[in-house]
Amino acid sequence: MELSSDIWNTEDSSLQREPDAERPELETRHALAVRDRQQVAQRRPAGPSARPDTPVGVIDRAAAVMDAVEGGARSFTDIVRVTGLSRTTTHRLISSLEDHGYLFHVGGLGYALGPRLLGLATTAMRELPLRELAHPALERLARTTGESAQLFVRDGDRRICVDAVDSEHELRTIVDVGAVLPLTQGSAGKVFLAWGPAVERDDMDRLAQQLATTRRRGWADSFGERAPGVASVSAPVFGPGDEVLAAISVSGPASRIAPLRAKTYAPAVIQAAREVESALGA
Repeated sequence: MELSSDIWNTEDSSLQREPDAERPELETRHALAVRDRQQVAQRRPAGPSARPDTPVGVIDRAAAVMDAVEGGARSFTDIVRVTGLSRTTTHRLISSLEDHGYLFHVGGLGYALGPRLLGLATTAMRELPLRELAHPALERLARTTGESAQLFVRDGDRRICVDAVDSEHELRTIVDVGAVLPLTQGSAGKVFLAWGPAVERDDMDRLAQQLATTRRRGWADSFGERAPGVASVSAPVFGPGDEVLAAISVSGPASRIAPLRAKTYAPAVIQAAREVESALGA
């Protein structure tokens, strides 16, 4: 049986969809809801700290507390002021960080970074690819000179020993892995400053001439600067763009490393630095 097309063209009012009188109202409510959500999002602080009860939010706040005491011990009131956290939150975080060894109370001075952080930092430094790749060069340098050899990286206005090979002499210098030393004392510090920003070098009036000499000859020496009776020779380890990644050093008693001996050690120290660069693919 063939159906007429007229059946499908029938305009039955019962089958036709009338314009939805409620639709404009629905659209208006939807637009208002979207606007409200946007306004709430704009008022909410950005980042994970917006949700303090989440694991990430708690970590952010704990990190802020530890950052507050990075430069030295601070009182509870100072930590609250620096972090901007409430006293209740700060107290809770400090108590937890103390329990885990990340902070400890220093008498009347307040709170300071705890020993647990030093242990973690030392472990992290031992895992650095730089340390692993540089170690063979350090061992060769120690054998060649008969003195202790170290590898330093810069951390702001200080340097940190990330690897060391001790001399076999009974009288020797020992720099522990993880030791934090100033940039303004010792040959490795001079290396970081000599190839640091020009404005930084200009501020070092006392060292200006020594830093200029260090850049010119490519290595630095020091005699009794960091500790009485200790001498050292250091050279820079360059990365891409001539950025100083590290300083490699040899150190020992000043009685064995006199100025003339330091000059004879310089080529070996520079060679060790170049070996590290090759290992890094720099």
